Formats: sequence, structure tokens, C-alpha cells
Amino acid sequence: MDTFESIRGFLAEQLGIDDPETITMDSDILNDFDADSLDVVDMIMTLEDEFGIEIPDEAIEGMHTVGDVVRYVEAKKAD
Repeated sequence: MDTFESIRGFLAEQLGIDDPETITMDSDILNDFDADSLDVVDMIMTLEDEFGIEIPDEAIEGMHTVGDVVRYVEAKKAD
């Protein structure tokens, strides 16, 4: 399973999205899914656990779309 598919699955589960196919690389996490700061914290913790990476607060501020998250995770996995 690729990074996008994994992240899409986590988001669908955490945000209660019935059809994960509606989540795209261009989806805005806060605006498109009515996510709040707690949802974002849960997502970050899940990503850190699942991918074995650390995501600093300043990096989180730049993550608005699912694509932003995918690109960040893939860059950290390549390190």
C-alpha cells in the first residue's frame, strides 16, 4: 500500500468518512472534512506511529492538504 492510500485510510477512519475515495491529494484537511485541532493532533500521532517518523509543530503548520501530508511523510521516510 502506498503512502497516499495509507494516509487516506487513517483520515477516513479518524474523521468518520464513509467513502475514502472522496479523499484526494487536493483535499483540505480542515475545510473539506470539518476537522478540528484535536483531529489534527490525532492524525499526526497516527502518522508518527505508523511511519516511525517525528513531525515537529512547525511542519504541521504547513500541512493544509492531504498532498502536503503525503509529500512530508514520503520525504521523511526517504531520510
